[in-house]
Amino acid sequence: MTTSTIAIPRARRPRGNGRLPWGSPAIYFGALVVIALMLAPIAYIIVGGFRTNAQITADPSGLPSPWVTKNYAEVLGSTTFWGEVANSTVAAVVTTIGVVALGLMASYVLARYRFRARGLLYAVFAAGLMFPMTVAITPLYIVVRNLGLMNSMAGIILPQIAFALPATIIILVPFLRAIPDEIEEAASIDGCSRLGFFWRMVVPLALPGVITVGILAYIASWNSYILPLFILNNEAAFTLPLGVQAFASQYSVDTAKVLAFTSLSMIPALIFFSIFERRIVGGLTGAVKG
Repeated sequence: MTTSTIAIPRARRPRGNGRLPWGSPAIYFGALVVIALMLAPIAYIIVGGFRTNAQITADPSGLPSPWVTKNYAEVLGSTTFWGEVANSTVAAVVTTIGVVALGLMASYVLARYRFRARGLLYAVFAAGLMFPMTVAITPLYIVVRNLGLMNSMAGIILPQIAFALPATIIILVPFLRAIPDEIEEAASIDGCSRLGFFWRMVVPLALPGVITVGILAYIASWNSYILPLFILNNEAAFTLPLGVQAFASQYSVDTAKVLAFTSLSMIPALIFFSIFERRIVGGLTGAVKG
């Protein structure tokens, strides 16, 4: 007569040596401290615009008492501010369109075509990441001046497109390489040309990467300062970052108004980045996986 042993399942012990399932409180505390340090200057600038110069002189770190909207009202009623907003918007939109269009076409060739110099060409674009605009600003200024593009939006837009293309291509090439060749073969059997395959299949499938590079190009153009500083000498052509510097120099004794102008100039970029933050992270994640 045989006896059978019945295995009694053991209670599973929680892993992680007794750590909380949502992580260590110290990590969250450290993250909150970092976030507070990053947001504190922004909050100070925004709140400072609601104060008067007397309040700032008496208590630089205090809250408005009372809250004053005159500074923001004067800035919003200024034609100079809205002219600089228009210049920054035109430069950012045209730069984004150029970066997305040229970057997508160049990435499509590097990712889907087979030719001898493909690796070398990709390496040249990758090497462009090692040369920031600050290093090349002097020869870039000479080239723009010789082309007669000083004090014009074209003198800002064309260099911004050129310097944004390396990062754009590095991000988009993995997206386009991840598209299965069977899809292209099936499309060619159905009579779809290479150009038709590009518009009907490649662009929709690479849309997360396209949105990512577009957002990065837009924000980089909106925040660009060193290039407009060298290229633009006419105040009518100033973009917002350069306008903030000129406004701060002109109204150096009116600290409250300078803070209001500065906060209004950075709010559009903050809102734009906050709305599309997940798009940026998702696009970069897809590029890494590809």
